[in-house]
Amino acid sequence: MLDWDNLAYILSGGRHQTFEGYTNHIIPTLIQGTIDTMYMVGFASLFAIIFGMLIGLLLYITQPNGIHPVAFVNRFVGIIVNIGRSIPFVVMIILVFPLSQHIVGTSIGRTAAIVPLTIAAIPFMSRVVESALNELSHGIIEAATAAGATTRQIIFRVILPESAPALVGGFTLLIINLITFSAMAGMVGGGGLGHLANSYGLQRHRTDILMYVVVILVILVQIIQGIGQMISRKLDKR
Repeated sequence: MLDWDNLAYILSGGRHQTFEGYTNHIIPTLIQGTIDTMYMVGFASLFAIIFGMLIGLLLYITQPNGIHPVAFVNRFVGIIVNIGRSIPFVVMIILVFPLSQHIVGTSIGRTAAIVPLTIAAIPFMSRVVESALNELSHGIIEAATAAGATTRQIIFRVILPESAPALVGGFTLLIINLITFSAMAGMVGGGGLGHLANSYGLQRHRTDILMYVVVILVILVQIIQGIGQMISRKLDKR
């Protein structure tokens, strides 16, 4: 018969406590860490998708074979996006500390972490959107133009609907990357599961906490990936 109290003793790294006491402590901590991670990732994803869509559309429209080619704008925005993508996220967090302080009043915590998460995700999302739109057949746009469609109609009735499956795939990839980034942000005071893994797992030598955090992150990624694939398949008309 399994000795639950002995299991709690092993999992807690040799700290004497009952299994009930162990679960009463660890479960609420993990739940709160998961909620904090979803909070950070949710808002950062929302902001990154909004701004990334706008920038990605701008890059697509102004490229040499775009609807309204503007070489200077395309080149300038592309350089800014590439610079943003080239900065490692850990460095980004340090660089954005003053901005986080200015926007949310603090540079530590789950709300403050949304700022660097968003700034790091926007360049990535911009290129994902641009790549998804470039997969469209140029003939579809030419047909819409020949039919007298305006630029706005081409964007909202042709480009976005036709590229919806690829865009959903890009959104899914963005959210998964932000889960990873949020764990990194937690290591430097950002909150969430990353903070839990650092403050409880590493600093207190709690391998059980590290194991639980990894399992939760894997589960979150699998759920998001599955939902994204399901939505993408439903939107794909081919």
